[in-house]
This record gives sequence, C-alpha cells and structure tokens, in this order.
Amino acid sequence: MPRELRLPFDPIERAGENWERTWGPSTAMRAATSVFRAQQILLARFDEALRPYELTFARYEALVLLRFSRTGTLPMKVIGGRLMVHPTSVTNTVERLAAAGLVDRRPNPDDGRGVLASITETGRDIVERATADLVAVDFGLENISDGRLDDLYATLRDVRYAAGDVAGAQALSNPPR
Repeated sequence: MPRELRLPFDPIERAGENWERTWGPSTAMRAATSVFRAQQILLARFDEALRPYELTFARYEALVLLRFSRTGTLPMKVIGGRLMVHPTSVTNTVERLAAAGLVDRRPNPDDGRGVLASITETGRDIVERATADLVAVDFGLENISDGRLDDLYATLRDVRYAAGDVAGAQALSNPPR
C-alpha cells in the first residue's frame, strides 16, 4: 500500500498557490506534479499485488509483452523498444525472470549478437495469476469511473503522442483552447 500522507492540506494545491504568487499560473505544474504522485501511488499498489509472485511491475510488463507475442518469443531489443526502457534495464529484467524460471534466453539465430527471450509455461501461469490480481484491484484505479478513465487515457495519450511515441501521430483528444 502506498505511504499515506494524511496531511491537513493538499500539498500540491498549496504548492500551486505559492507558485502562482511567485511565477504565475500553476495549472501545468499542478497537473504534472499530480501525475508523479499518482505514479508513486499506483506503483506501490502494483508492488503489493505482484509481491506474492516475486515480480516487480517492470518484470510483469515484460512477461505480459511476451505473453501477447505471437510465438511467446521476442528479441531483447524489441522488448526494450516496446517497453520504452534502456537496453541495460531489459537485460536486467530478463535475467531476473530467467533466474526465476519464467523466461528462457537463447542466441538470436537472425542476429549474431542478439538474444531472444521466451516465456516459459511457469511464466505463463504466473502472468495469468498476477494479471487476475491486478484486474481485481482495477490496477489501483478502482475509485475512478470508466468515463473518467477514458478521459485520463486520452489526455495522457496526447502527451505521449506530442513527445513522439507514435510515428506520425498527433495529439487528438483536447483541442487547444
């Protein structure tokens, strides 16, 4: 469970008030700071749900990616690209999954220096059970309606698209005011 702050005031709202007195409008600062706090809260909830499986969220994501692949096998560089993480992080994640018997690693016959990662049957079982636990807690977002979740997704998609996550994509949901 995330550490509860139990403050007698909203620290982000207070920061916004101070910001406005000092530098002007605080809308973007409050939103960005709220995203970071929400990330802390969600990661803590994910960690709690995944702890029985000895998984971090990064390892869980890698297992899900392999589970969704057509053959259950992907090159390490593809895993890194799709998870949007540095190659060193992918190597560490896959090595830990392999040590736990959840993936196998082998040389990529199509790339002399590359490595393939494949989900094992144990990995498939673990990802199914872990996913059921995350779904049971609505990924930590159980107190937000589906409509508001759709709006949140669209808003954050705009941020991702504007940053170039998808080739040729443009921010779609919120026209400029």
